[in-house]
Amino acid sequence: MNNLKQGVSDQQRQQVIDLRRRHSFTVVAELTGLAIGTVKTIASRSGAFRDNEAHRALFCLPPMQVSAGTSPAVQKLPPQQSITGDRDVDALLWLREVIGTGHLGHIEAAMDAATRIKTPFKQLEVRYREWLRVAHPNSLFAALSSFDLGNLENLAKTSVEKLKRQTEARARFGDRLFSLTDAEVFCVSALDGLEPVDIGSLDNTEVAARFKSRPDLMPNTLSDCLSELAYWRDLYWLRHSVDRDGSSPAHEASARDWFVFEMLAEIRPRTKEEAKAVLRYMINGDRGDSRRDMERVMDNLIG
Repeated sequence: MNNLKQGVSDQQRQQVIDLRRRHSFTVVAELTGLAIGTVKTIASRSGAFRDNEAHRALFCLPPMQVSAGTSPAVQKLPPQQSITGDRDVDALLWLREVIGTGHLGHIEAAMDAATRIKTPFKQLEVRYREWLRVAHPNSLFAALSSFDLGNLENLAKTSVEKLKRQTEARARFGDRLFSLTDAEVFCVSALDGLEPVDIGSLDNTEVAARFKSRPDLMPNTLSDCLSELAYWRDLYWLRHSVDRDGSSPAHEASARDWFVFEMLAEIRPRTKEEAKAVLRYMINGDRGDSRRDMERVMDNLIG
């Protein structure tokens, strides 16, 4: 132990840590001229390759606080209305409102009632589209409201999920869902003063430099990265379930999200399981990332 302390300078230790973030132990040993055992010891003792507990604590949703106020109240059935004057179309529109409540009892009753509508739903969709065209002659998108009108199963699924998220949002945040979280405050503070280079976007190089200057809150591992990416995703969807228009994050938070995503192509996997977790994220993700992004991450996982 003493030989390690005496034989390796602080500069060499930092070089090992920096290189290890991008290369294998064997490559780091070759680049630094140090024994591979020494490289492994430096990396292990640095703590830079263990999950960062401070990072996990910051980028974490508040715990659920279950109470009578957070449980979903069973809503009254929406009133039936004559909207189009077409009895079957209006009945289908009303059943969609009922299903939209997200309450299982209401949904079950609505699905049963839908079986008693004898007109094919595709025909009702055409009739509703025609009514929209006449009622809103100057709207290019009005007819889109008729799309998939009869797909009640999909509507039921999304309505139940939306209610579930709304319930979770209340349980986690109460009336502070749209207040800045501690993680968002950190992002705003870290990027304070950066000028946008485009509408709502910041320079990626400057963003990376700002966040890397706070190593105490950097993701140390790929598992840290996946945990933080899940935080931003879940925060967005909880807010989106309550207010679709108010769910978009501040550009500082978006910049952080993309910075962490980029780290998936930089931080070396510690284990085969960690690499597989990143691969599953890339395959199942809905970020719309490019093929180039996938290839960069894959190169990191197998390189």
